Amino acid sequence: MGEPLCERLKAAPVLPARTRAEPLVARELLERLHDAETGAALAAHFSGYPAAQDLVAGVLAHSPFLTQIMRRDPAGLLASLTADPAERRDGLLCGIAEASGPEMATADLMRELRRFRQAMALLVALADIGGAWTVEEVTQALSATADMAVRLATEHALRQAADLGRITLPDAGDPGAGSGLVVLALGKHGAGELNYSSDIDIVVFFDPEVAEAAGVAEPSSFFVKLTQQIARIIQERTPDGYVFRVDLRLRPDPGSTHVAVALPTAYSYYETVGQNWERAAMIKARPVAGDLELGRRFIADLAPFIWRKYFDFAAIADIHAMKRQIQSVKGFETLSLPGHNVKLGRGGIREIEFFVQTQQLVFGGRRPALRGPRTVDMLGELTNEGWINPQARDELTESYRFLRTIEHRLQMRHDEQTQTLPAEAKDLEAFARFCGYPSTLAFDKALTAHARRVESHYALLFEDAPSLASDAGALSFTGTEDDPETLETLRKLGFRQPSVAAETVRGWHFGRRPAVTSARAREVLTELTPALLVALGRTTDPDGALAHLDNAFVRMPAAVELLTLLRSREALLGIFAEILGSAPRLAKVAALYPHVLDAVIDPAFGTPGQGGEAVARRVRAVVGTPESVEDGLDRMRDAARQENFLVGARLLSGVITAEQASHGYAAVAEACLRTAFEDTRTAFVAEHGVIPDAEAVVVGLGRLGAGELTPSSDLDLMLLYDRPEHAEPSAGARPLDPVTWHVRFSQRLVAALTVPTRRGTLYQVDLRLRPSGNKSPAATQFEGFIAYHQGEAEIWEEMALTRARIVAGDPALGQRAEAAIRDILRRRRDPAKVAAAVAEMRALIAKEKGEADPWDLKLAAGGLTDLDFLAQFLVLAHAHDHPELLARTTAGVFQAARGTGLIAEEDALRLAEAARLLGDVQLWQRFTVEERFDPKAVPERVLRRIATAVGLPDAKVLKAELDETRGRVRALFRQILAAAKG
Repeated sequence: MGEPLCERLKAAPVLPARTRAEPLVARELLERLHDAETGAALAAHFSGYPAAQDLVAGVLAHSPFLTQIMRRDPAGLLASLTADPAERRDGLLCGIAEASGPEMATADLMRELRRFRQAMALLVALADIGGAWTVEEVTQALSATADMAVRLATEHALRQAADLGRITLPDAGDPGAGSGLVVLALGKHGAGELNYSSDIDIVVFFDPEVAEAAGVAEPSSFFVKLTQQIARIIQERTPDGYVFRVDLRLRPDPGSTHVAVALPTAYSYYETVGQNWERAAMIKARPVAGDLELGRRFIADLAPFIWRKYFDFAAIADIHAMKRQIQSVKGFETLSLPGHNVKLGRGGIREIEFFVQTQQLVFGGRRPALRGPRTVDMLGELTNEGWINPQARDELTESYRFLRTIEHRLQMRHDEQTQTLPAEAKDLEAFARFCGYPSTLAFDKALTAHARRVESHYALLFEDAPSLASDAGALSFTGTEDDPETLETLRKLGFRQPSVAAETVRGWHFGRRPAVTSARAREVLTELTPALLVALGRTTDPDGALAHLDNAFVRMPAAVELLTLLRSREALLGIFAEILGSAPRLAKVAALYPHVLDAVIDPAFGTPGQGGEAVARRVRAVVGTPESVEDGLDRMRDAARQENFLVGARLLSGVITAEQASHGYAAVAEACLRTAFEDTRTAFVAEHGVIPDAEAVVVGLGRLGAGELTPSSDLDLMLLYDRPEHAEPSAGARPLDPVTWHVRFSQRLVAALTVPTRRGTLYQVDLRLRPSGNKSPAATQFEGFIAYHQGEAEIWEEMALTRARIVAGDPALGQRAEAAIRDILRRRRDPAKVAAAVAEMRALIAKEKGEADPWDLKLAAGGLTDLDFLAQFLVLAHAHDHPELLARTTAGVFQAARGTGLIAEEDALRLAEAARLLGDVQLWQRFTVEERFDPKAVPERVLRRIATAVGLPDAKVLKAELDETRGRVRALFRQILAAAKG
């Protein structure tokens, strides 16, 4: 047995001036009781527990409602004081459940429910005011009271209907099960956070098919009448009072629907016209009566409506508009103690709830931990997920508990659903004392501190923050003529062609672009334009960035989602502007698929780790188990787009280096290959069956093998397979011989990677590096691969193997293939012959493709091709004696060569540094310019951006550094090969 309430009391209201507890209790309570025995027991109790007397005196002084209950039920008062409050609560709940049996008349049930509620109201008030219960314990007890009332009223109504032959209940002991009836609690009741004198928000649904199976002739009429009866049992005022006021208005479209709504109608409504405020309401939905399992399924089926797949920033605008409307209409936009509303006013409960619910709606679709109904719990989860800091969590939690306590005190006075403080000074003084404060001034100080603190946190999320355009100057795009002041502002912002920029923006406002023709899009655009232009002005190429955005508006079906997202996050606007100005590929992706920007605002964005396994898990999670091959291809393109965008945005934001970005792009490609391999093989096997004991792997070559892709890299691949010598054809519905099976599987895999779908393209694939190139089948048998490289292979084919890496497929064959490739590379060769073949191959490429363009860092003399060929020469010529040269990356080979004596250590370092510099600059080139890199056409600020990215001050120094590096590389290329040739 727990500790009684009288021994757990920590607080009591402050009594009016010149009032003492003992005479007040005697006069207002003990002397008014008709039950002398109970009165004497109470008097004895108070003499032994002065804290209990102080508590009761404070209640008598400040709460007419509780005073009436104590006078009416002194035995209940004594029981509440002398019992453990949790045990008393549970006893009341069990008592009413046992008393309301199947034979109880409606009038008797109504009377017992009202007495039960009053007993619980007294217990909760005493435990709350006395400081024995936390706010959470108080609200949970109140919610349990409401749960019990709704459940008992519903079961009673169903039993009565069954007695009259209107429904057949599958289980008389559990009337709700199989009835087709769903009663959901919403709002604070659904969350288990009910306040002291609250309405209860319930919505009633029914399944017509289940109802008809249960013998209901006209389900709609039946459940409407049933709902009305349930509400009457709970809220009708009788001589014993009422249980709860019932609000049924949160159902779909309450102005045109009955109080009970068919489930199909509800589904249709939420999926087509459901509003953000209804999503917020459904966060707290909980089945409390009827068929609980059906209710849980209904809520689960609504998950796509409540929890959007992508971060949903449109919810912020909607919910904030609702909050501002409440303040404006109700007059709560200012903070003044007399008449202040602790729920709806500035810094009130609603701001904390909106702070939590909005972020739940925005982020909960991708963060399941944020889907809970309770406010304090979700403040903790928002902290765990990185959306708010621990200080915000602790301060908002403390203020929430404080404000909820004040709300309860207001409602305890007269059992009214009010959150408004008294306006009269005398009444306000009395209420301050009821809350435990010695004066109005002390109460005002405490309340104002909490309200200001809540308001500051709320403002960070919702209020109008200082705009990026606050100091931009005049920006007017009305009419048809250029405004001189606007042109000057645009010029100061960095636009080289301000007239073109002004005409572009004016065209948006005139609806010349399909994506911004809706009223909502133009409204958001008007608000966003100044900040957008300032952000674009800070990019490397403001004019080009604006042109990219304008082109995006041409291609996009609608831009309101993107614009709302950018308006909601100022930091995101800056990154998006930088993308438009510096990364045209990213800009196109963000414009057409704005939800890729979700990754930028994820707290994990600033973490540089891009491990291959983590990427593979994310890609696999997005692809999931698709409904069809086409669905799987679409999902994989979505996943790759999101992951590649994340790599690019991290590079642009300085989170990762260019070298790390190249690894990141390779990790995405490898993850897609692994996923495509698994899913393609599963589908292929379902169609053709398996070749027993056969294995297959995908070998990555070139940049993929080295793990260093750029945003526009093709994938150089080779598929190897092995199978028993006398393998039989596959045993599926459409059997194939082993060779044909693997060739067609390879073709299917390549198609999965290359075919355009509704979601765009994925990769270009090059299979020409397989043995015999295009003259051979798409898949190569493993023994044939080994035999080819033992006799027929050319030096250039073996050069390709220096960067070979198994990227997908069966592990056992993968190990054998890597061992075989190592053996091929470590075969002893004549360095002179290798050097001659490498030099000849380089000269042939220069002749066919040229090497004079200094900005073509791959083909230019002394560029990446020289470096790659030189590293491959070192591997093929010397790996037999120096296996450490098998490093795959070009810079890695040169680093490994430092201590071998094959080349001077200083030269090895210079070559490794050159490989990194040229690789980094090339990646930035591909990132910033889609076409051929022409320095005359590329804006100066783009060149400067590339220069600063590689640690150089400006474009002039960058050009000089590249020229010097390439000259040194070409000299070393010739020197080292010439020395090898003798």
